[in-house]
Amino acid sequence: MATEIGLSGNSVASRATPDIAASMARNPVFAVLPEARRHQLAASGSPLRLDPGAALFRVGDEADAMYVILAGQVEVAVPGQDGRDVWLAKIGAGSLVGEMGVLDGGPRSADVRAGPRTELWRIGRRAVMEILSVEPSSGLALLAMMTRRLRMADALLQERSLLDLGGRLARLLLESQGAVVALSQGEMARLIGASRERVNRKLAAWRSAGWIDVGPYGVKLLDRQGLASAATPAPSV
Repeated sequence: MATEIGLSGNSVASRATPDIAASMARNPVFAVLPEARRHQLAASGSPLRLDPGAALFRVGDEADAMYVILAGQVEVAVPGQDGRDVWLAKIGAGSLVGEMGVLDGGPRSADVRAGPRTELWRIGRRAVMEILSVEPSSGLALLAMMTRRLRMADALLQERSLLDLGGRLARLLLESQGAVVALSQGEMARLIGASRERVNRKLAAWRSAGWIDVGPYGVKLLDRQGLASAATPAPSV
């Protein structure tokens, strides 16, 4: 569920516009805009809060806005051929999400769902395009960024196509920023497109090897180097 947040007396709405503009400045396209233009874009937005698991948008949706993540994180996934989601990435606070669809005008190419305590700042596509139309330098930056994104997407798909279940699970655990991954085995299975039983067996094997510990708190990473070896695709011959 998405909830529009009122503009008064709220921790999200009270965040200074410069903080939101600073997040945009880390994006190659918006970085070339004058600071005043980024502040103008930030001021045109509105706060949004999502319940855990709620969809921000889905594949095929109209790209009518981009979002600055103020708190929490979102998960990016695409539907797999077998009907299960193929998890691609997590994007955390201070980052932009949904800007590519806004910039190229195409429909959404992935599903994006909220994690716990996710708060965002929504900036409509019309406001973005009005700013970019009077700032020609942003066009070259947009072209360069889209080229990099395509190369990165191709590399990611090729790499993940070579990973087995253990590799995908190890990659998921290693992408956590902390020593403990607070995900249930069912959530892990959903994110990597596997069954809970297979995830359970793999975690049990890694626990026996001393790479991880498993408890009610989640999965504690004990040997990142061991997990990294499982997350490395086998060389093609």
